Amino acid sequence: MVGTSAGQVERLLVEGRLLCPPCGGVLIRWGHARERSVRGLADRLRPRRARCSGCARTHVLLPVSVLARRADAVAVIGAALVARAQGRGHRPIAAELGVPECTVRGWLRRFSTRAREWRDRFTVLLVDLDPDPAAVLPRSCLLGDALEVIGLAAAAAVRRFGPRPPWQFASAVSGGLLLGPVPAGPALG
Repeated sequence: MVGTSAGQVERLLVEGRLLCPPCGGVLIRWGHARERSVRGLADRLRPRRARCSGCARTHVLLPVSVLARRADAVAVIGAALVARAQGRGHRPIAAELGVPECTVRGWLRRFSTRAREWRDRFTVLLVDLDPDPAAVLPRSCLLGDALEVIGLAAAAAVRRFGPRPPWQFASAVSGGLLLGPVPAGPALG
């Protein structure tokens, strides 16, 4: 997850400031991924592709306004998560957002499988950003708890680094994987 604009990504690539996550090598320009529409974004998205000068892996550089492998802007997905935490079901959420019901149901299920992990990770980040954070108010469900901490961490980041939309913050922190698959644990046996 890099930047908020194509110009910013280009500048970071040219300056050699983007590094390969697996090996730490410098990323260089390597064309573009396919252009696509993203619900919730005004313009079509054509992400930059980069290649590692060290290990030769290629990476698609997504803006923080989207999540990996999702056809909707992170703000749209975030609105659905907040609505669910407020007790609304997937059908009314889908109707309000103009998104298929099965898509919203999938978002809610996927986030719920990782809610404990995100709550824990964003709690650690909250304390790193603000050693004396506001009290975390427990919610009626784990999803609500995770969203509460994400919101508090986003607010702490704004106080420390300046304005940024909270869902873009969550996208950046999660590496675009807020709705990504649950990472595989160590092999048993």
